[in-house]
Amino acid sequence: MPMQFDQHISRQFNDDLEQIKTDMLEMGGVVARQVEDAVTALADADSELAEKVIRIEEEIDEREMTLDENCTLIIAKRQPAASDLRMVMSVIRTVHDLERIGDEAQKIAKLAIQLSQEGSAPRGYTEVRHIATAVRAMLNESLDAFTRFDAESALKTMAADEQVDQDYKSAIREMVTYMMEDPRSISRGINVLWALRSLERIGDHAKNICEQVVYLVRGTDIRHGNL
Repeated sequence: MPMQFDQHISRQFNDDLEQIKTDMLEMGGVVARQVEDAVTALADADSELAEKVIRIEEEIDEREMTLDENCTLIIAKRQPAASDLRMVMSVIRTVHDLERIGDEAQKIAKLAIQLSQEGSAPRGYTEVRHIATAVRAMLNESLDAFTRFDAESALKTMAADEQVDQDYKSAIREMVTYMMEDPRSISRGINVLWALRSLERIGDHAKNICEQVVYLVRGTDIRHGNL
């Protein structure tokens, strides 16, 4: 059953709520592209694309601050309750996670620049691509679930994080083994490990967004396993 929001005497209140949702989803689109470009820059040793990702981080920060301010104004002026308040709080929390995802994409871009300056591609790029595909899917699906107020879809997307965590641990073991066998690879291998760590964190933030969808739709806080 689709989620129903309260109807208000003030049409502007409805417009304000819809606008923060729209602005948040637009920010999500920018962040999702940032992650895609960062991984591409790493895999293709594309320093120019990596620099673009780093520059866009300022836009992400500005969007976060603007949305935080707009949400605060809604709370102060409208004193929302029930589903309206959950909408505002979910947007605030989701925006924070999106900004953190942008930070992780920026880290990957910086690692891409370092690795591109060191020559041939190191071991671990196959694992990077595999995990990147999974976490990008999680991010896109979490934003889609928010768009449609789809708690069931959000819960399914959350479940994918367990596989990401397993793949991450497996990739770490392989990289550590490789570095032990070839000490010359340690410096580059560590950079790959950091990239994998950033991708794993992006998956965690996508999971957080799914938790906000469930909170928004059902009014249940599942951040600590309260399903």
